[in-house]
Amino acid sequence: MSRYEEKIKVLEAETIMQYDKWVKEIPFIKFDNDWEVKVIPPFAAAVARFQIQKGEAFVSVYLDCYNFLGIFGKPYWEVYPHEGDVYRCEMNNTEELLEAIRESIAEQCV
Repeated sequence: MSRYEEKIKVLEAETIMQYDKWVKEIPFIKFDNDWEVKVIPPFAAAVARFQIQKGEAFVSVYLDCYNFLGIFGKPYWEVYPHEGDVYRCEMNNTEELLEAIRESIAEQCV
């Protein structure tokens, strides 16, 4: 595949995932000061992904805007692990997202 063909594929993916739309709609998140945050590529049809580390605790978070990875009915964050499973909340509810991450960290530090 040529560089031109590769670029076309990337542009097609950006169009399908509507990145230009979501960059305007994804809210800012004020992470806790003692968390290390690593932004990672949005693989497996997620629109965004990041990881949180605090000491030995590790939390994975993704944003699914199309119900490709789960069913929520609207754009949502998924936090893993959380109480032996996952936790989901609406994209714009960043306080709930942060609390779920804090709970996940606390569970792992027991």
